[in-house]
Amino acid sequence: MNYAAPAWLPGGHLQTIWPALYARRVEGATIQYRRERWDTPDGDFIDVDWLPGSPRKRLLVLFHGLEGSSGSHYAQAFAGYAQAHDWGFAVAHFRGCSGELNHGPRAYHSGDFEEIGWVLARFRQQHQGALLAVGISLGGNALLRWAEELGEQAARLVDAVASVCAPVDLAASGAAIGRGFNRLVYTRRFLATMKPKAMQKLAQHPGLFSADALRGAQDLYAFDNVFTAPLHGFRDTQDYWRRASAKPHLHRIRIPALVLNARNDPFVPAGSLPRPVDVGRWVTLWHPAHGGHVGFAQGSPPGNLQAMPNAVAGWLASQIHTT
Repeated sequence: MNYAAPAWLPGGHLQTIWPALYARRVEGATIQYRRERWDTPDGDFIDVDWLPGSPRKRLLVLFHGLEGSSGSHYAQAFAGYAQAHDWGFAVAHFRGCSGELNHGPRAYHSGDFEEIGWVLARFRQQHQGALLAVGISLGGNALLRWAEELGEQAARLVDAVASVCAPVDLAASGAAIGRGFNRLVYTRRFLATMKPKAMQKLAQHPGLFSADALRGAQDLYAFDNVFTAPLHGFRDTQDYWRRASAKPHLHRIRIPALVLNARNDPFVPAGSLPRPVDVGRWVTLWHPAHGGHVGFAQGSPPGNLQAMPNAVAGWLASQIHTT
């Protein structure tokens, strides 16, 4: 990806915050979705938002980032690409991220490859053409973990996958977001929605975790120690971050996979990014110098978000006949 940030948008923080708040997400009319609710095998549900329209030959499925949704800036930018190129497009919400609390105690996490696998199998049942998947940040790491776990079997479901700004080394990213400006801005923003949702989950399921411990959590490490790790089968945060990280297993992927990370991403230290020696021939690494965390704005102020979806979707399309 030959991306260079515009001169008026310097630095990783500004390239992260401005695109999410102010850049134009799509050209033309605002994206309108059609929602479906899918019952899960464990008696719960997920919500899937579709770009309306007749069935198309290519379907792009997006897995969002931490506390994201179909309304996130990157989701709308990809929807705009799909709309302009006559692709099918759907956003599969992780549990608790579609605006309604789920029934069971389970939520979602960075290594949630079982949920990814069930969702993609359901999409494959409904769609006979090319099926492509992109994961953003947390969703990107989970998507890569799924591809790693499935190996050659992944090709039965999808043609190619892409991760964008995924924290593939969760310990490195967790440490980065827990310090300085990151802690003051990004951590506070995430916890502002994560903690209330967790407390709602506790009201649903009394005794699930310690309310006092959750209230005292001031960073993602502490939150994951109280909530995410024990609810999803991990011993503690360190165990969760180690087992859920995609980076150590990238060499196991056997379908075309793109791993895109900006080197100035505030959440994902450049030193933690995978190198060619860490991956096999199926994995393509893009590490542009600029872009921030899921930013990649271009053009005159306020900028637009077409650069990244154009590049990623173009790469995915190029892989359809190589599997």
